[in-house]
Amino acid sequence: MKNIIGIDLGGTSIECGRIEDACIAGHIKADTQGHIGGQWTLDLLKSSIAELMTDATEAIGIGVPSVVDRDNGIVYNVQNISGWDEVPLKEILETEFGKPVYVDNDANCFAYGEKIYGKGREFKDFVGVTLGTGLGAGIIQNHRLLSDSNCGSGEFGEIPYMGTKLEEFCGSRFFTDFTGLTGYEVAKNADNGDSDAIRVFEEYGKHLAYLVKIIILVLDPQAVIFGGSIAKSFDLFQESIWKNLAGFPYPKSVEKLKIIVSEQKNSGILGAASLCTQPYQ
Repeated sequence: MKNIIGIDLGGTSIECGRIEDACIAGHIKADTQGHIGGQWTLDLLKSSIAELMTDATEAIGIGVPSVVDRDNGIVYNVQNISGWDEVPLKEILETEFGKPVYVDNDANCFAYGEKIYGKGREFKDFVGVTLGTGLGAGIIQNHRLLSDSNCGSGEFGEIPYMGTKLEEFCGSRFFTDFTGLTGYEVAKNADNGDSDAIRVFEEYGKHLAYLVKIIILVLDPQAVIFGGSIAKSFDLFQESIWKNLAGFPYPKSVEKLKIIVSEQKNSGILGAASLCTQPYQ
């Protein structure tokens, strides 16, 4: 396929790209308005697709932040978009645009895009972790996206942790809840040498180390690849992650593990588009 629409739908933003011959020829980013959600977000999604589509567009791939019935393209229980409890997204978009539509979890699309286009190419087994509004993960095993029943593998953010769930400490709410500032604002302060902001990121790294321990114990991958808006500040918390992995019961697993950051600006878009062209199960 030479012309595909790839969509990375998150709780904060919708990013759409038109991929022509493996290059992003057009790009749109819009505020999801997840707190409004419902038909408003669906209409925004439709208008974004319509703006990018051309007569040559052959298919649409979309990653959504929740579990998915892949065969029927039904999205269930989206955590950060209000009213998206059961949305037959494939049927809606195919009816609207008359093109084949492929739907998967957004973190799966990030990992898949990283495998095809990014740093994941060098690994047989890795976990792609998105650090943004929420916490998601896509699992690549034996060079392929893990085939599971409901796209629910990798939803580490829902694991109970410190009286709530892990996502509260690994996603953007960690910064707003504990500092009253956005992650971007805290990072900016830390880059300017603010000691309190630096300590916030050290604490954040401690919680991510707990996540990495779970990933090692459950999946034992060659690498963890971080993406998403918070991953841009990796230099501020990577030392804390490694420090808090000390004492892990299987130190050789930690020693062999690579923890790196994606360099792809649009892995989610590219991975979603690849759903249309590449075998992934």
